[in-house]
Amino acid sequence: MAIDKASLRISARQLRDHANASNPNASRELAGRFPIKLFERFGPTVAGYLAIGSELDPAPLLDRLKKAGAEICLPRVEADDSMTFRRVADERDLEAGPLGLTQPSAEAERAHPTLVLAPLLAFDAAGNRLGYGKGHYDRALSKLRSDGRTFVCGLAYAEQEVLKIPAEETDVPLDWLMTPKASLPLFFGRVVG
Repeated sequence: MAIDKASLRISARQLRDHANASNPNASRELAGRFPIKLFERFGPTVAGYLAIGSELDPAPLLDRLKKAGAEICLPRVEADDSMTFRRVADERDLEAGPLGLTQPSAEAERAHPTLVLAPLLAFDAAGNRLGYGKGHYDRALSKLRSDGRTFVCGLAYAEQEVLKIPAEETDVPLDWLMTPKASLPLFFGRVVG
């Protein structure tokens, strides 16, 4: 039986909304549990994101990593619909972007993150990530991974796990998944620098 990604996105968003409402301290718990060894191995340039809706907010984790020496960058959707990562020092480096997003300005310096913290709607035990359907992260991660060093860590509530996400050839799997309660290494035989 084929899984309809559009229907899966609707139910995954509802599950995430419920998990977010039920776990008000989740972001701080995740920041405290995050294995700093991942940063030590795959830093120093870390891509985070600005949480929208019920996404697990990476802000406490980004603060912790910045104190450990991380150079923080955030995603930016460009005019050609590609996604890049730009260094940000503070809110002055941000502007309104497409789809109601806040993102780094076009003047912010481009970055090549080696550790990417990725938002998601759902994940499965095979490391597949369900995004919003525009493909921004998959295309950007595919380019970043051409160097063989970029490590992708999904941030999610445990409740966001589903049995199976229909992965397509263009979908980029996660290397690791972090929830406020546990972390799951998801290497899948891929050798990571």
